[in-house]
Amino acid sequence: MSTIAETNTGISHAKLGTWAFLASEIMLFGGLISAYVILRSGSAHLAVPPRSMMGVPLATFNTFALITSSVTMVLALAAIQEGNIAKFQRWILCTIGGGLIFLCVKAYEYHHKWEEGITISSNLFGSFYYTLTGLHVIHVTGGLFLMAYILWAGTRGDFTPDSHDRVECAGLYWHFVDLVWVILFPILYLL
Repeated sequence: MSTIAETNTGISHAKLGTWAFLASEIMLFGGLISAYVILRSGSAHLAVPPRSMMGVPLATFNTFALITSSVTMVLALAAIQEGNIAKFQRWILCTIGGGLIFLCVKAYEYHHKWEEGITISSNLFGSFYYTLTGLHVIHVTGGLFLMAYILWAGTRGDFTPDSHDRVECAGLYWHFVDLVWVILFPILYLL
């Protein structure tokens, strides 16, 4: 029997809270992405740069890094459900590594975009590009702090096969962050 308190729905308070938070994040990103798509389809002032300036191969690599980190998060959850702390630590560290790779590539990409003249104030596209990707970078950074906490708590022995709700909730958040990038990547880089 789980020691986690459940709501009337049978879902733990932590999971219900996580889903409510993610719903608000979906509205935030959904509103911004919708505004970008509407303006892109109807504005001559958006001035989307050529694909060659967008660095599609690098963004594709970054997408791969985040998707891989999502897989390692699933493996970390499976390891803690088995009670294997060593595997859990290894997979969480891989998840953190994927997030750090993403941030390093993004920093490199931002630097080169600025050199190419794509800035937040250069045009409407630049404003949307930096707002959407910058907001995503903030969420990835927050997720890395969350993963560091989960790693620390797991190393302390806070999670067991019967009590691992925080790991599952951290995974939900991380998968959300990855999904947002999977949506942003084609919208900003490929279309």
